[in-house]
Amino acid sequence: MTLLWVALVGAGIGLLGGMFGKGGSAVATPLLHAFGVPAIIAVASPLPATIPSTLSASWAYWREDFVDWRLVRWSIAFGIPATIAGAVATRWIDGGALVKVTDVVLVGLGARFAVPQRKRPTRRGDAPRQHPAALAAVATVVGVASGLLANSGGFLLAPLYVAVLRRPIKVAFASSLAVASVLAVPGTIVHVALGHIDWSVVAVLAVTSVPLSFAGARLALRTDPAHLERIYGIALGVLGVAFLIAG
Repeated sequence: MTLLWVALVGAGIGLLGGMFGKGGSAVATPLLHAFGVPAIIAVASPLPATIPSTLSASWAYWREDFVDWRLVRWSIAFGIPATIAGAVATRWIDGGALVKVTDVVLVGLGARFAVPQRKRPTRRGDAPRQHPAALAAVATVVGVASGLLANSGGFLLAPLYVAVLRRPIKVAFASSLAVASVLAVPGTIVHVALGHIDWSVVAVLAVTSVPLSFAGARLALRTDPAHLERIYGIALGVLGVAFLIAG
């Protein structure tokens, strides 16, 4: 029964992750734990499953030329060392306080996206070129948060790409998925070394999340960008409020 629930969680986070440009580990952890998976396994096991599912969805966006490779390169270059620094900093920083701050940020970003904005660029080449300092700053913030919270950072990447870097919504999703697949690797290696991975959970999550992640990306690609942004804002707000209540 536990693996059946794991399969349902994988399907859900795969579909939503593909639609909204996130790996899903931050959402999978509390759900898996609620369905009987031990806490440390619930934290660690979604990470390796995140890698193929985010790559699957990212490929769907890449075929439509939505991946901003300059953004991906900068995010990985600064995000990986920041993720490692964040993981080390858990010795001194209260993760619980950071979770609360992150949840509030999600609610605020959700409200911003849910309210109709002026017309935004919709394709990769239409958006203004961002200064390297802004790219580095966003990647560093997300990387540190990823290391502190033991997830791939996708839940913050996409909204910050839109809100701070002014990327079109589908470009933000596509690039976030590509970066999240890489940022999940350091955490996976550490948790494998520590013996925190339950490979049966990983396998079930991957089997159900990978095809649904691709399907979610295809669904997002077929959705009008303005409608997609409002739907995304509502989803972010609901997620943030749910996390605040559960926490």
